[in-house]
Parts: sequence; structure tokens; C-alpha cells
Amino acid sequence: MIVLKQGDKAPGFKLVGTDLEPITLSNYKGKNLILHFFPLAFTSVCTEQLCTANGEDNDYASLNAEVVGVSVDSPFVLDKFSKENNLNFPLGSDFNRKVSADYGVLFDGDFAGMTGFSMRSAFVVDDKGVIRYAEVTDGKSLPSFENIKETLAQL
Repeated sequence: MIVLKQGDKAPGFKLVGTDLEPITLSNYKGKNLILHFFPLAFTSVCTEQLCTANGEDNDYASLNAEVVGVSVDSPFVLDKFSKENNLNFPLGSDFNRKVSADYGVLFDGDFAGMTGFSMRSAFVVDDKGVIRYAEVTDGKSLPSFENIKETLAQL
């Protein structure tokens, strides 16, 4: 499995939003985009990751950036998760696991008998569709929000 890295062209994607409408890379043309992949909704570290991203929103807006959270959960689970955590950015369902595979973050090992979920990771895609930051964590750690902001500030 190849994880995308800085300088790579970001693969186009089509996720299913919580409103069942598509979320695509082209929706963010002309903007910087932060993709937060997370394993599963309603788990402690995933909740911390997305709530932290939610709190950073004002800083991201000043950097011409928007956030999309991505997991393999269904759009219905993601809708409930978003509402319960008052998230102000879209969550996209990668239920078919294509986007996670395209970005090289589909977990194919075995974790407590589970496999096939997104690894905790973050990507910054610039307004031209180029990956400017890529981080895959050990699963227990959050992506570096400081590095994400530093990357955005340089764009």
C-alpha cells in the first residue's frame, strides 16, 4: 500500500455526505482542503480528532481552507455523530472504502478482529489539487494540528 505524500496530485474522490449528497474534491476548487480520515465514529480518539478540527475552524477559514472528515461509517452514523458533537464541517462516508484505498490509508491489518477502516490521518490539499501535507498516525495519536496550520500559512 502506498500512502500519498507531499507533492503528489490528490486523487479525485466522491464521498456520500450526511445529507446523502456527494462530497467531491472538485467541490473545493480554489480552496485549500484538509481531509481528516478517522477510523470510526463515536470512539474517543476519533471524537477528539474531529472536535479539535472543529475548534480550529476559525483559523482555517482565515487560511482559505475547509475541512472534510472521512470514515467508512455509513452516512447515517456520521450524521448522528456530527450532530452530537456540533461539527460545523461535512463528514463524508467512504463506505465502499475507495477513497481510503486511493489515499493509501485503508487499514488492512487486524485490530481486535476488525479490518477495512480508515487509518487516522490528515492531508492538506492546496487550491490546485496538490497534496502539501500528509500524515498517518499510529492510530492512538492525533494528527499535528500545528503542522497543518503551518502548512496552510505557507500556501
